[in-house]
Amino acid sequence: MAGDWCCRQAHSAASFVDMTKTRPQRLLALAQLSNSVGDGAYYTTSALYFTQVVGLAPARVGLGLTLGWAVGSLAGVPLGRLADRRGPRGTAVLLALATGLAVASFTLVRGFMPFVLIACAYAAGQSGLAAARQALLAGLVPAGERTGLLARLQATLNAGLAVGAGLGGLALHAGTRAAYLAVFVMDAVSFLLCALLLLGLPRVAPVRLRPRGGPGVLRDRPYALVALLNTVLLLRLPLLSLVLPLWITSRTGAPAWLVSTLFVLNTAAVTVFQVRAARGVTGPASAVRAVRRSGWVMCAACAAFALSAGFSPWVAAGVLVLGAVLQVVAEMGQSAGSWQLSFDLAPADRVGEYQGFFGTGVTVARTLGPLLLTWLLVEWGTPGWLLLGAVTVAASYALGPATRWAARGRVDEEVGQPVRVG
Repeated sequence: MAGDWCCRQAHSAASFVDMTKTRPQRLLALAQLSNSVGDGAYYTTSALYFTQVVGLAPARVGLGLTLGWAVGSLAGVPLGRLADRRGPRGTAVLLALATGLAVASFTLVRGFMPFVLIACAYAAGQSGLAAARQALLAGLVPAGERTGLLARLQATLNAGLAVGAGLGGLALHAGTRAAYLAVFVMDAVSFLLCALLLLGLPRVAPVRLRPRGGPGVLRDRPYALVALLNTVLLLRLPLLSLVLPLWITSRTGAPAWLVSTLFVLNTAAVTVFQVRAARGVTGPASAVRAVRRSGWVMCAACAAFALSAGFSPWVAAGVLVLGAVLQVVAEMGQSAGSWQLSFDLAPADRVGEYQGFFGTGVTVARTLGPLLLTWLLVEWGTPGWLLLGAVTVAASYALGPATRWAARGRVDEEVGQPVRVG
């Protein structure tokens, strides 16, 4: 059964790679696919490897990963700036190799401090690689095609993660040290393959930055506000992996196996429908509208999750499935809108730096979200769900004025095109 699911997801990923229009787009999609398969297997097995094979206490694993991703969130901006100034292709290739080396180094970990150091290197590599790849995409793909390509890459990512999760499940079933090590080696090799694929892309010349005082994006208050509001909307990220499992098992009578069903539903929906959800997003105005719609849909999803506590097991299961459907619809709309805004509001000579900053929202949401949402939703219950829905709507509407502010500043600032050095 798991094998059939993996095959279907692999076929879906191959289909999205085929849909790309040009060789650079296909190479970007293949690089995304190679990474996501390896990462899916890593995410599935890493916690048990670090606790059962390495022998670290669960609390120490959590602390080490939190510290690692905190460092990663700080590294995104300078590494993105490096991609702008030295060229995004070479920077992305080096960061992919560095991240693969960090993954391979996990197989040698025997204590807490080496684990923390490697976790920091891994997270910094991942954050910098994401920013460099976004800068590379911006240099190779016309502005009007970027959101559509990002939607295809997201669909490929989800399909690859599902395939990797299936392979990781085989390692969990075996339960041996060799099986766990094989997963880490596979993930390291996936980064090597990613580097080779990126190396096959055309060179994108670095840019000579126009003079502007201060540390770039960190002084761009309108863009920072847009990124902050997007981070609030991204607080939904821990719902599927942490909050809903706890909610279902502690607050509803729905069967525990529904957790995996909701995960499969989310993954499959994004794989199949993300491209379609992004088709109408072509500029800042349509992006803001997409995010506003997603805010209301996410509010409805929160209401459905809250109501699931008051019904019999099978009715609760149906309400939870409805909430999960609404959640994934909101997720796809918000993703498409945020991708468009992150590029449109960034200056052409600092795409990597700005993408590195915008990408910290994911890290912050994944770091603070579990603690905040566990207390808000699992401990507080129905009022917490309703508050989350209201905050989501408020943030989605606040994004409109923030986007207009950022767009006005960009028009005032852009007095010439960046000069390519190459």
